[in-house]
Amino acid sequence: MKQSIVVGLLVLMFAGAASSGNEMQNVAPRDAGVEQFWENFRDAVAKVNKTAIAAMSKFPISMPYGIASVRNRTQLSRRYRDVFNHDGSSASECFSSAKPVIDPARPNYFTVGCKNLAGHEVIIYTFKRTPAGWKFLHLDNINE
Repeated sequence: MKQSIVVGLLVLMFAGAASSGNEMQNVAPRDAGVEQFWENFRDAVAKVNKTAIAAMSKFPISMPYGIASVRNRTQLSRRYRDVFNHDGSSASECFSSAKPVIDPARPNYFTVGCKNLAGHEVIIYTFKRTPAGWKFLHLDNINE
């Protein structure tokens, strides 16, 4: 039930932000920390720097329906491909041009959408502002 609610909220949040054209340049003035975090996270994924990615993640990382959460750094390292190559989507390729989207109703979260093999932007990475800074929190496939 909780996961269904989260999925629904993500779909609404992502669809609304995508239709409004909300891109990084619109986000940066409100929170420059998002831009800096995103650059660091994107670079860590491009370099497959699992240590840096784990440091920028909040565990457990929730996964799409039916897939167990990633509970710690060791699991993230072992399940890296499940997380960053989900459903045929290459996060490294996607992140090179993807822009974070912040929903004004939820300013402590941002999402990044990636396309699956069919070309549909259904892979959603969610990040949250924590007392320790921005952290990767959730991966979802809104088709599942």
